[in-house]
Amino acid sequence: MTNTFDDLRPYNDAEIMPAMKRIVESELFPAISKFVFPEKKLSEVKEMLLEFNNIFDFQYGVMYPFNKQVIKQTVSEFTCSGFEYLNPQKNYLFLSNHRDIVLDSSLLQSALHDNGFRTTEITFGSNLMSSQLVVDIGKSNKMFKVIRGGNNREFYNNSLRLSEYIRYTLTQKGESIWIAQRNGRTKDGNDVTDQGIITMFCMSNRKDLVKSVEELNIVPVSVSYQWEPCDLFKTKELYLSNQGVKYEKQINEDLTSILTGITQQKGNVHFSICKPLEKEEYINLVEDSSNKFYSNLARLTDKRIYQNYKLWSTNYIAHDLRSKTNKFVAYYTPEEKEQFLQRYYHVLNHIDGDKDIISSIFLGIYANPIKNKI
Repeated sequence: MTNTFDDLRPYNDAEIMPAMKRIVESELFPAISKFVFPEKKLSEVKEMLLEFNNIFDFQYGVMYPFNKQVIKQTVSEFTCSGFEYLNPQKNYLFLSNHRDIVLDSSLLQSALHDNGFRTTEITFGSNLMSSQLVVDIGKSNKMFKVIRGGNNREFYNNSLRLSEYIRYTLTQKGESIWIAQRNGRTKDGNDVTDQGIITMFCMSNRKDLVKSVEELNIVPVSVSYQWEPCDLFKTKELYLSNQGVKYEKQINEDLTSILTGITQQKGNVHFSICKPLEKEEYINLVEDSSNKFYSNLARLTDKRIYQNYKLWSTNYIAHDLRSKTNKFVAYYTPEEKEQFLQRYYHVLNHIDGDKDIISSIFLGIYANPIKNKI
């Protein structure tokens, strides 16, 4: 690979063995080993990692068992649909709604593997690269860096290089890519594709916008959690913003959110691989303004994600509580409602402030997907 992207790209196979040595020497390695391999001795796991010499070994030997442990310990039922839309011989840009920092992309990798597809490269925010351990695990897992922050000039240059790397990876390197539809997780349950993401995709080929999009093979992905990851944290952040308080992340807050998302009970989880965006759908979206094209393409992506969103009992219950109706009472049981109310009161009791506003925010996280889909 050209060294133009050396500061962005994942590790290559030659870099895996040194990374494994650093990982097993980390003070957090025993805890990681215990979670991923509860039935193995620490010495056995260490010996296994030190024998890895390529990316596939690490992904299939560590990340695949990690995903299976997450599903076993925190998911009631994990389901997927839509793989019939994909061709294993093609590379795709999976454009996903974003509810959990790690699991949205990580669980998709296991689903791809189980259905006969190669894993993807994954975007990795520079703000999350908090330690060498995180970098080593991420880059060994085909994650590439997305540089956050900077002034306007730096932002433009970083966006252009990211666009070039994405196009290079899909069209020359021969890898698929996962990327979120927006910068940061959806907090309020409204999954909206950032027009800026579409703009960034096209920065590396602006001469022919239709061709620029066509060669990316964009596949929207709709992820649906019965219990929203980090719903308490999201409610608190939205409430403070609602009160005009500038929200500033605490030290290690991203790590706390990652660990909470991994360990929190999620109920049922469904991944919908949506039908790829086709040229016939967006060729007529090209108008006199490129910005309008980007906006139209973002809304087309949203429509795919909304249509394929899997609604759960928690969504219907939240809608009825928020609207003070029984419109969807047929879609949940009294026991499910009681369980939801327990979570609802738990969140309300752990956030100081106006309980009516906090209630509306929390219920909105679960109810808004119904509004968007229906």
